[in-house]
Amino acid sequence: KAVKQVAENLNYQPNHLASALRSGKSKLVGVIVPRTNSNFFSSVIQNIEEILNKEGYNIIITQSNESYKKECASIDALLFTQVDGIIASMANETVNLDHFEKIKAKGIPLIMFDRGENDLNVDYVGIDDYYSSHLIVNHLVEQGCKRIAHIGGFKHTRIFNNRIRGYVDALQKHNLPLDKELLLESNLTIEDGRQKMLQLLALNKRPDAVYVAGDYAALGALQVLNETNINIPNEIALVGFGNEPFTGMVTPTISSIHQFSEEIGKKAAETFLSYVDKETIKQTLNKIILNAELIVRESSKRI
Repeated sequence: KAVKQVAENLNYQPNHLASALRSGKSKLVGVIVPRTNSNFFSSVIQNIEEILNKEGYNIIITQSNESYKKECASIDALLFTQVDGIIASMANETVNLDHFEKIKAKGIPLIMFDRGENDLNVDYVGIDDYYSSHLIVNHLVEQGCKRIAHIGGFKHTRIFNNRIRGYVDALQKHNLPLDKELLLESNLTIEDGRQKMLQLLALNKRPDAVYVAGDYAALGALQVLNETNINIPNEIALVGFGNEPFTGMVTPTISSIHQFSEEIGKKAAETFLSYVDKETIKQTLNKIILNAELIVRESSKRI
């Protein structure tokens, strides 16, 4: 009682790292996201935290801002903090995976979501990106579009490569030609969407539809189309990816793929918790692939 009173008088704070070293458990889980200003990532974080808090865990959130170097620094900081696990979505710049291998080498559970490489051989939660591209191209073809462009992410990232493959295969399925000048890679920022849309509009033969692999870039593309007085969707139809809240608020509203962020967050947290019981040896990795849904709005609905 006297010790507690002195601790209170001195405003003593327990040394978290020392406690973690003594017990072998910090009750902390690191969460790495490319950016927090995305509704998708913030929703995933919220649902991870909700599940883990119930089990007595707190989360430490870091954002890479799509930077490989910042992602490496985040992992080093989380490992220094003695986190019990890391749940991460990869930065656009990331090609070398050594910093993620470092987590595995330390025996710390690593769960990837949305963006994660098969080469890592870790648990993964995400949607079927390949099938999502088919949903979009099928929809645009049904609306009468025949020259469909794709503003994608960088193909070294698995999810964007899958979206590109789905786009290419869906064009072939509908006997539509693949024109290399209609397939563009970018960081999928608003400014990227603007620049790539201007590039497409400068072509001798413009596309009659544009499928953008991220809603922020789709917003940039929409701005350019509105500024140049191009009729959406009759002249150029537009579809985004992510179903960010603003897609239902802009004019015209933007069709987009819904990624079920709530479910991804919950599944990622539950996958981490499956490692907690040391008496049970986890035999197989979880590869949870959810079906996506295309939300059709004004930007692509001609019929």
